[in-house]
Amino acid sequence: MTNEFNADDIFEMAVKIEQNGAVFYRDAAGHMEDKKNKEFLLELARMEDAHEMIFANMKKDLTEQEKLSTTFDPENENILYLKAFTDTKVFFKKEKPENSFKNILGCAIQTEKDSIAFYLGIKDLVPEKSGKSKIDAVIKEEMSHIRLLAGKLTELH
Repeated sequence: MTNEFNADDIFEMAVKIEQNGAVFYRDAAGHMEDKKNKEFLLELARMEDAHEMIFANMKKDLTEQEKLSTTFDPENENILYLKAFTDTKVFFKKEKPENSFKNILGCAIQTEKDSIAFYLGIKDLVPEKSGKSKIDAVIKEEMSHIRLLAGKLTELH
C-alpha cells in the first residue's frame, strides 16, 4: 500500500528543512574570514528563517481538507517517515564542505537541488484534494535560492 501525504505533512517537513538550512549557513559563516562572504552566508540564513515563517504560515492557512490524512496511520508513521528524510544527510546534514566559500556555495546549491528533487517526487504522493498544488510554492522558494547561490558562484569565476 502506498502512503499518501498531505500539504500539512509537507509544510511541516519544509519548516524543518529551512531550520536545518539556517543552521548550515550560520555554521558556514562562522568559518569565514572574509566579511563580505560571511555577511552573504548570514543573509542566506536570514532568508531560511523567513522561508521557515512563510511555510509555517502557509501550513496554518491550509484548509481542513488539505490537512486530512487519507492513509490509515494510527501511529503517525507518515510524519515520522518525512522527518527521517529531513534529518538525513540529503537535507542539510551533509558532511561539512571545506571551509572555502566556493565549496560551501557548491554544497548549498546541491542541497537545494536535492530538496527540490525530493519535493517534486513527494508531490506525486499528495492528492489534489490534500493540497498538492501548494507544494509548488515550496519548490518555487527553493528555486529562488539556487538562482541566488548560482549567481554568487558565477561571480567567483
